[in-house]
Amino acid sequence: MSVPFLDLTRQHGPIRPEIDSALARVLDSGQFLLGPEAQALEQELAARCGVPHAVAVASGTDAILLALLAMDVGPGDEAITTPFTFMATGGSIARTGAKVVFADIDPATFNLDPAAAEAAVTGRTRAIVPVDLYGQCAAWERFEAIASARGIRLVEDACQAIGASRHGRPAGSFGDAAAFSFYPTKNLGGMGDGGLLTTRSAEIAARVRRLRTHGDAGGYDHREIGMNSRLDAFQAAILRVKAARADAWNAERRKIAARYTELLGQVFRSAGTEAAVRPSAPPGSGTVHVYHQYVVRSARRDDLMAHLRKAGIGCTVYYPIPLHLQPCFEALGCRKGDFPESERAAAEVLALPIYPGLTASEQEEVVAAIASFHGVKV
Repeated sequence: MSVPFLDLTRQHGPIRPEIDSALARVLDSGQFLLGPEAQALEQELAARCGVPHAVAVASGTDAILLALLAMDVGPGDEAITTPFTFMATGGSIARTGAKVVFADIDPATFNLDPAAAEAAVTGRTRAIVPVDLYGQCAAWERFEAIASARGIRLVEDACQAIGASRHGRPAGSFGDAAAFSFYPTKNLGGMGDGGLLTTRSAEIAARVRRLRTHGDAGGYDHREIGMNSRLDAFQAAILRVKAARADAWNAERRKIAARYTELLGQVFRSAGTEAAVRPSAPPGSGTVHVYHQYVVRSARRDDLMAHLRKAGIGCTVYYPIPLHLQPCFEALGCRKGDFPESERAAAEVLALPIYPGLTASEQEEVVAAIASFHGVKV
């Protein structure tokens, strides 16, 4: 690829000595699971998110699941989420034994539509799980109003959104608990799997700490059936090094996104087409987007993707099949056409290269390839 979709070496190269030092520190300590490194990471990220509690776990998926379990979501309950997200969101609900209930998205943001979610509420609804997709916070003030009025729990899937905010409130501070992923491709990523749960509730935090270690309250006193979901200390140490640069890296992503928006706007205006449209934050939303992905839409998405790849431009689709049409959710009885905005997004979205270290000349190459697809000279 002349412009790779993602190149983590550009991020890791300049901080390699610090990473090596952090790994050596863990190796010398002999404490490889949780321990002081994980505790320090929990404290540092809780402060970043403006909440009193953070619990390090083995993955973002586990963080979602453990949040739901800590709120006693289970068989006989329903939990509402978006079908346009990564599998972990719906899959975690299903793993509790609760029924997954889907509601459609807002096409301007790709996030769960609060009105659609409210319309899906029944007497069995125990929780709503909105997703801060692509690095943009959901409409949390509306979800919090719905939850408060109906006595429903809220879990924030912030796995793609560390550093994002809405009306001055950071991702990770919304709802009853929030989940982050440290998968290597994330804005704050480790070098393996990892995750974090944040919450304002001391009760939820304490229960998740038990659940992540087989329900052990200490001294092999197992109060309930839990799971094995501990963050290893090597990952925690790496994440602490990288977290110190997360704000600068997110600022760089926003700068790259603004350049894409400017250049692509010129291309689309010249082409006289609405075939490719960028999603945007609604006016007055107070959203600070961290652009985990920069996504365009095209009614000819597959042709555009093939054109870009032929030109050596890395690009990919997040996500090509909405969850309600996945084979594993067939028992829910959903059909094509049930959630038209999610289905249209799945057919039209295309993610472009965006990461710290992406150069202006590389961006221009991406834009030139998109322009050539539309028959526009730049």
